[in-house]
Amino acid sequence: MFTGIVEEVGTIDTISRGANSAVLTIRAEKVLDGTKVGDSIAVNGVCLTVTSFDHERFTADVMHETLNRSALAQCKRKSPVNLERAMSANGRFGGHIVAGHVDATGQIAGRVEAPPEVLRYVVEKGSITIDGISLTVAAVTAHDFSVSMIPHTAEVTTLGSKKEGDIVNLETDIIGKYVEKLLHP
Repeated sequence: MFTGIVEEVGTIDTISRGANSAVLTIRAEKVLDGTKVGDSIAVNGVCLTVTSFDHERFTADVMHETLNRSALAQCKRKSPVNLERAMSANGRFGGHIVAGHVDATGQIAGRVEAPPEVLRYVVEKGSITIDGISLTVAAVTAHDFSVSMIPHTAEVTTLGSKKEGDIVNLETDIIGKYVEKLLHP
Protein backbone atom coordinates (compact mmCIF):
# COMPACT_ATOMS: atom_id res chain seq x y z
CA MET A 1 0.00 0.00 0.00
CA PHE A 2 1.14 3.52 -0.81
CA THR A 3 -0.02 7.00 0.16
CA GLY A 4 0.53 8.99 -3.02
CA ILE A 5 3.16 11.18 -1.36
CA VAL A 6 6.07 11.04 -3.80
CA GLU A 7 9.44 10.64 -2.11
CA GLU A 8 11.61 11.58 -5.07
CA VAL A 9 11.77 11.89 -8.82
CA GLY A 10 13.98 9.19 -10.31
CA THR A 11 15.09 8.61 -13.90
CA ILE A 12 14.62 5.66 -16.22
CA ASP A 13 18.09 4.31 -16.92
CA THR A 14 17.18 1.42 -19.23
CA ILE A 15 14.15 -0.44 -20.54
CA SER A 16 14.90 -3.95 -21.80
CA ARG A 17 11.89 -5.53 -23.50
CA GLY A 18 11.71 -9.32 -23.59
CA ALA A 19 9.18 -11.75 -25.07
CA ASN A 20 6.79 -11.67 -22.08
CA SER A 21 7.96 -8.77 -19.96
CA ALA A 22 10.35 -5.87 -19.69
CA VAL A 23 12.99 -4.94 -17.14
CA LEU A 24 13.17 -1.34 -15.99
CA THR A 25 16.31 0.05 -14.39
CA ILE A 26 15.64 3.26 -12.50
CA ARG A 27 18.14 5.70 -11.02
CA ALA A 28 17.14 6.79 -7.53
CA GLU A 29 18.51 7.82 -4.14
CA LYS A 30 15.98 8.20 -1.30
CA VAL A 31 13.83 5.16 -2.13
CA LEU A 32 16.91 2.91 -2.02
CA ASP A 33 17.45 3.62 1.68
CA GLY A 34 16.57 0.39 3.48
CA THR A 35 15.30 -1.26 0.30
CA LYS A 36 15.51 -5.04 -0.09
CA VAL A 37 14.90 -7.35 -3.03
CA GLY A 38 11.16 -8.06 -3.06
CA ASP A 39 10.13 -4.63 -1.76
CA SER A 40 7.49 -2.63 -3.60
CA ILE A 41 8.18 0.77 -5.11
CA ALA A 42 5.52 2.75 -6.97
CA VAL A 43 6.89 4.08 -10.27
CA ASN A 44 4.53 6.77 -11.61
CA GLY A 45 1.86 5.07 -9.54
CA VAL A 46 2.55 1.52 -10.76
CA CYS A 47 3.48 -0.91 -7.97
CA LEU A 48 6.68 -2.71 -9.03
CA THR A 49 8.76 -5.30 -7.19
CA VAL A 50 12.46 -4.62 -6.73
CA THR A 51 14.44 -7.49 -8.30
CA SER A 52 17.93 -6.05 -7.76
CA PHE A 53 19.53 -2.80 -6.67
CA ASP A 54 22.78 -1.04 -5.89
CA HIS A 55 23.57 2.32 -4.30
CA GLU A 56 22.18 4.36 -7.23
CA ARG A 57 19.57 2.28 -9.12
CA PHE A 58 17.08 -0.56 -8.88
CA THR A 59 15.52 -2.94 -11.37
CA ALA A 60 11.97 -4.26 -11.62
CA ASP A 61 10.18 -6.60 -14.00
CA VAL A 62 7.11 -5.23 -15.77
CA MET A 63 4.63 -7.40 -17.61
CA HIS A 64 3.70 -6.23 -21.11
CA GLU A 65 0.08 -6.03 -19.89
CA THR A 66 1.18 -3.39 -17.36
CA LEU A 67 3.18 -1.48 -19.96
CA ASN A 68 0.27 -1.55 -22.40
CA ARG A 69 -2.30 -0.38 -19.83
CA SER A 70 -0.22 2.34 -18.21
CA ALA A 71 1.72 5.42 -19.17
CA LEU A 72 4.94 3.49 -18.45
CA ALA A 73 4.76 2.46 -22.13
CA GLN A 74 5.50 6.13 -22.99
CA CYS A 75 8.68 6.18 -20.88
CA LYS A 76 12.08 6.02 -22.46
CA ARG A 77 15.68 6.38 -21.30
CA LYS A 78 16.12 9.47 -19.09
CA SER A 79 12.35 9.90 -18.52
CA PRO A 80 11.69 11.29 -15.04
CA VAL A 81 9.41 9.15 -12.85
CA ASN A 82 7.72 9.68 -9.47
CA LEU A 83 8.90 7.18 -6.84
CA GLU A 84 7.40 6.10 -3.53
CA ARG A 85 8.25 3.14 -1.30
CA ALA A 86 5.41 1.10 0.15
CA MET A 87 4.15 2.56 3.41
CA SER A 88 5.68 1.06 6.55
CA ALA A 89 3.40 0.00 9.38
CA ASN A 90 4.78 2.77 11.60
CA GLY A 91 4.70 5.42 8.86
CA ARG A 92 2.58 8.54 8.58
CA PHE A 93 -0.41 8.47 6.28
CA GLY A 94 -0.08 11.75 4.40
CA GLY A 95 -2.12 11.12 1.24
CA HIS A 96 -4.83 8.51 0.73
CA ILE A 97 -4.99 4.73 0.25
CA VAL A 98 -3.16 3.95 -3.00
CA ALA A 99 -2.81 0.37 -4.20
CA GLY A 100 -0.41 1.04 -7.05
CA HIS A 101 -2.82 -0.66 -9.47
CA VAL A 102 -3.50 1.81 -12.28
CA ASP A 103 -7.16 1.89 -13.37
CA ALA A 104 -6.52 3.55 -16.74
CA THR A 105 -4.62 6.34 -18.38
CA GLY A 106 -5.83 9.87 -18.93
CA GLN A 107 -4.67 12.73 -21.09
CA ILE A 108 -3.74 16.24 -20.03
CA ALA A 109 -5.91 18.73 -21.92
CA GLY A 110 -6.04 21.73 -19.63
CA ARG A 111 -7.98 19.34 -17.42
CA VAL A 112 -7.50 15.56 -17.30
CA GLU A 113 -9.56 13.63 -19.83
CA ALA A 114 -10.46 10.17 -18.55
CA PRO A 115 -12.60 7.21 -19.64
CA PRO A 116 -16.10 6.75 -18.14
CA GLU A 117 -15.01 3.66 -16.18
CA VAL A 118 -12.63 5.92 -14.22
CA LEU A 119 -14.83 9.00 -13.98
CA ARG A 120 -17.60 6.99 -12.28
CA TYR A 121 -15.34 6.87 -9.17
CA VAL A 122 -14.07 10.46 -9.33
CA VAL A 123 -15.90 12.78 -6.95
CA GLU A 124 -15.45 16.46 -6.23
CA LYS A 125 -13.28 16.96 -3.12
CA GLY A 126 -12.34 13.26 -3.26
CA SER A 127 -8.91 11.82 -3.92
CA ILE A 128 -7.32 10.64 -7.14
CA THR A 129 -3.83 9.48 -7.94
CA ILE A 130 -2.15 10.89 -11.06
CA ASP A 131 1.21 9.29 -11.86
CA GLY A 132 1.42 8.17 -8.24
CA ILE A 133 0.60 11.59 -6.76
CA SER A 134 -2.30 11.88 -4.31
CA LEU A 135 -4.39 14.89 -5.33
CA THR A 136 -7.74 16.42 -4.42
CA VAL A 137 -10.34 16.56 -7.17
CA ALA A 138 -11.54 20.14 -7.75
CA ALA A 139 -14.27 19.48 -10.34
CA VAL A 140 -15.66 16.63 -12.45
CA THR A 141 -17.61 16.53 -15.72
CA ALA A 142 -18.80 13.62 -17.86
CA HIS A 143 -15.50 13.69 -19.81
CA ASP A 144 -12.79 15.06 -17.54
CA PHE A 145 -11.77 16.37 -14.15
CA SER A 146 -9.48 18.96 -12.62
CA VAL A 147 -7.37 18.77 -9.49
CA SER A 148 -6.01 21.11 -6.86
CA MET A 149 -2.22 21.20 -6.84
CA ILE A 150 -0.07 23.32 -4.57
CA PRO A 151 3.19 24.77 -5.98
CA HIS A 152 5.27 22.43 -3.79
CA THR A 153 3.73 19.37 -5.45
CA ALA A 154 4.42 20.80 -8.90
CA GLU A 155 8.07 21.40 -7.91
CA VAL A 156 8.85 18.00 -6.34
CA THR A 157 7.01 15.70 -8.77
CA THR A 158 6.82 15.25 -12.52
CA LEU A 159 3.34 16.78 -12.69
CA GLY A 160 4.66 20.34 -12.81
CA SER A 161 6.40 19.62 -16.12
CA LYS A 162 3.46 17.88 -17.81
CA LYS A 163 2.04 19.54 -20.90
CA GLU A 164 -1.11 19.27 -22.94
CA GLY A 165 -1.33 15.91 -24.69
CA ASP A 166 0.76 14.01 -22.12
CA ILE A 167 -0.59 10.63 -20.98
CA VAL A 168 -0.78 9.99 -17.22
CA ASN A 169 -1.60 7.02 -14.98
CA LEU A 170 -4.86 7.27 -13.04
CA GLU A 171 -5.90 5.34 -9.93
CA THR A 172 -9.19 6.20 -8.28
CA ASP A 173 -9.87 5.96 -4.57
CA ILE A 174 -10.24 2.24 -3.83
CA ILE A 175 -12.91 2.80 -1.17
CA GLY A 176 -15.50 3.77 -3.81
CA LYS A 177 -14.84 0.54 -5.70
CA TYR A 178 -15.35 -1.54 -2.55
CA VAL A 179 -18.56 0.30 -1.66
CA GLU A 180 -19.93 -0.31 -5.16
CA LYS A 181 -19.04 -4.02 -4.96
CA LEU A 182 -20.77 -4.36 -1.57
CA LEU A 183 -23.91 -2.56 -2.77
CA HIS A 184 -24.07 -4.45 -6.09
CA PRO A 185 -22.52 -7.91 -5.54
